[in-house]
Amino acid sequence: MHDKTPDAGRLQHLRRAHLAKGDPVPLPITLASTFHLPGEPGGVHHYGRTDNPTWEAAEEALAFLEGAACVAFPSGMAAISAVIFALLKSGDRLLLPSDGYYTPRVLAERFLAGFGIAVDYRPTRSFLDGGFDGYRMVYIETPSNPGLDVCDIRAVADAAHAAGAIVVADNTTMTPFGQRPLALGVDILLSADTKAPNGHSDVLFGHVASADESIIAAIRQWRTLSGAIPGPFEAWLLHRGLETLELRFDRMCSSAQAIAERLASSGLAGEVRYPGLPGDPSHALASRQMLRYGSLIGLTLAGAEQAEAFIDGCALLQPATSFGSVHSSAERRARWGDAVAPGFVRLSIGCEPTQELWEAIDSALRAAG
Repeated sequence: MHDKTPDAGRLQHLRRAHLAKGDPVPLPITLASTFHLPGEPGGVHHYGRTDNPTWEAAEEALAFLEGAACVAFPSGMAAISAVIFALLKSGDRLLLPSDGYYTPRVLAERFLAGFGIAVDYRPTRSFLDGGFDGYRMVYIETPSNPGLDVCDIRAVADAAHAAGAIVVADNTTMTPFGQRPLALGVDILLSADTKAPNGHSDVLFGHVASADESIIAAIRQWRTLSGAIPGPFEAWLLHRGLETLELRFDRMCSSAQAIAERLASSGLAGEVRYPGLPGDPSHALASRQMLRYGSLIGLTLAGAEQAEAFIDGCALLQPATSFGSVHSSAERRARWGDAVAPGFVRLSIGCEPTQELWEAIDSALRAAG
């Protein structure tokens, strides 16, 4: 496995360096659209669309975890949109995963052609096939959502850079504690922090990270001019969630490994996908480039009816879209149009006691038949 995990202990104490005697230890929420601004405006907060102290604290924590400068956004799709619209122009070509999160593909099909940006698609598992000549931006998501296929991040980055492309990695499924794409050579990392970084299903948030100062400057300018800014309360919730991310993600990944192993040996599902299973097609590569195997499991049941019965019948699975929360959840992804079998279920393993969660899943699978 590649690179080391962030220092979770130091993360808890980042704010200490900014405190004067008598300051509150928890991060305050700065609810301000305007700031006291006599004279020239340089060097201070001046308007809520440009900056906010609560955003900055969230960005500082994210930057510490990623090891690179971060720009915060009000959702993962806002982060994705910023990368595309701030860095691409008419005549450019973009390569997207055909089996990743579907909304970037919808965005591309609905809007990018009108801006003169051509888009191609390629499966994650064979992403290196065909090379990268002619592309301005190469965008990967690994493991792919929902199929959990993996591509070689280092090999993609090296080949795409040789062809003159910018390389972007969506690391939403893994978090900084599970995978380090920037250390593997990508130029830009983005994440929907709505998922595990916040972890409580109560806020939308996202971020972009890069060690390239010119990229960060362009992304910040896009945020200011487009108005795609996070709210201070949302930034506060994200900051609070980050303080327990390492603890929660460890539990989620450990439980997912145990449950995936039991599912694979139970015979209750036609196919079980989890990068941590030795027989999984993603296992060898995932073991080389990932720090953990993640909290998502894919399982394929006989059909849509059986999948829905399993989800509805499991007392410890919340029927909901999204993933990464403290509560385990499940959904049948074909309902969104993903190219998966009608009975494919994406399990997001949360923080419930592992044995209790397994017993609930096992019972619901047997009852669903």
